[in-house]
Amino acid sequence: MNIIQQNPITRRELLKGAAGMSALTVFGTRLLTVPAASPVFRAGAATSNITPDLGGAVIGGFVPFPATNVHDELHARCLVLDDGKTRLAIVVCDLLGLSRSLSTDARKLVEEATGIPPQQVLICGVHTHSACSVLEDRPPKSDEPLKGYQAFVARRIADGVKCAANLLRPAELAFVTAEAPEHLFNRRWYMKPGTVPVNPFGIIDKVKMNPPGGSPDLVEPAGPTDPTISILSLREPQGRPIAVLATYSLHYVGGVKHGDISADYYGMFCRNLERLLKAENQDPAFVAMLANGTSGDINNVNFLHPRPKREPYEQMRFVAQDVADKVFKALGKAQYRDRLTLAARYRELPVAYRRPMPEQMTWAKEKLASPEEKSGKTDLPRIYASRMQRLAKQPDITPIPLQILRIGDVCIGTMPNEIFCEIGLEFRKQSPVKPAFLISLAHGYIGYLPTPRHFELGGYETWIGTNQLEPQASEKMMAALLEMAAETKSQP
Repeated sequence: MNIIQQNPITRRELLKGAAGMSALTVFGTRLLTVPAASPVFRAGAATSNITPDLGGAVIGGFVPFPATNVHDELHARCLVLDDGKTRLAIVVCDLLGLSRSLSTDARKLVEEATGIPPQQVLICGVHTHSACSVLEDRPPKSDEPLKGYQAFVARRIADGVKCAANLLRPAELAFVTAEAPEHLFNRRWYMKPGTVPVNPFGIIDKVKMNPPGGSPDLVEPAGPTDPTISILSLREPQGRPIAVLATYSLHYVGGVKHGDISADYYGMFCRNLERLLKAENQDPAFVAMLANGTSGDINNVNFLHPRPKREPYEQMRFVAQDVADKVFKALGKAQYRDRLTLAARYRELPVAYRRPMPEQMTWAKEKLASPEEKSGKTDLPRIYASRMQRLAKQPDITPIPLQILRIGDVCIGTMPNEIFCEIGLEFRKQSPVKPAFLISLAHGYIGYLPTPRHFELGGYETWIGTNQLEPQASEKMMAALLEMAAETKSQP
């Protein structure tokens, strides 16, 4: 009779107690070698309702207006991943964008609720133009606590992440891509000489944002589009879906009724994918998420061949359904893994604010001192004069929050801007961890982010006040993200 048979503890109990030991010894006798238990990869997902009260200011245009109806609820869609050593949280909010202070406070609340460090929590907005504002005043007052709707959203983000963490369970992960080029159009166009209108500063740009559809004066777009949908899929080992995080570089679709609250096509995509996966009544609930990629110069308007006028929400439903169909089809080819590691890097990079020139400040002062337009039209020069004065009050340097998440072999980078498409394409190409993609509007909202060449072309996205950072900002931010990605590559 061997020593295991002679003792009251069973072989199973001995093996269970040996997890993490290189050898098992009983009464001084070496019995067997037991490998350390491999950590189990886990995932959990949940949603948290962040719909505002009616009456709040809907933003997305130059002049906010009050919300009068909720067409569809807004949510913070939350995903928590755990490799046994590191936990990450990803939160995609149905908001135009969010202030840096909201992200900071929400991540502190997440840490209090779950123990996940702030640098391992990604919070971004989708850029729906039919949501109420959680942006901050300019210049921001960092020492003031959040209040009102901002405080509500921060608390609900933390609640959603806690619920997702409560639902952590063994999981498998796959990464796939799909292509959806037909919905994407670069909105910055070269036009025939003499046909670009004067901008609010009295200058003629070389390109026009959102030119007249079907105009014979159109020459060519000033940049590319990115048709790739990057897709992370999480499921239980038995195959039941947990969550899908997709990222697509389309600005938004729009076409809502005036005063409506809506998550735009992002929310519709999530509901469509849930239906396609037959997960509507699943418990725990399946969570679909669609983040905004790099769409600062991309929209859903075909300027060469304009589409007929559509009813409210019609185009939005069309795009959401087609993107969901393409993601669903791509998931049929997914190959899942249950052994992977996680890593994160977070850095606040010093970048200079743009500074108005003395002659620009003189122009702004004169414009604001002049009588207001009474025509009922939006007075863009007055709006930009006001923006220029606010920008002049900003400090010389601002810390730009940048983040890298490595999920197995997949790299996600973030910037707090409306990022031009070519920046996302370059990150995908240069990242030392591949596959890779960028998510916009994370941890703050600091205006548009063109590449340096676009400042020579002009156009809405480069106007001082629309754009807030120095012309070299995108290059500095890209270099920092690539360095951070390399650090996660070397992390076991």
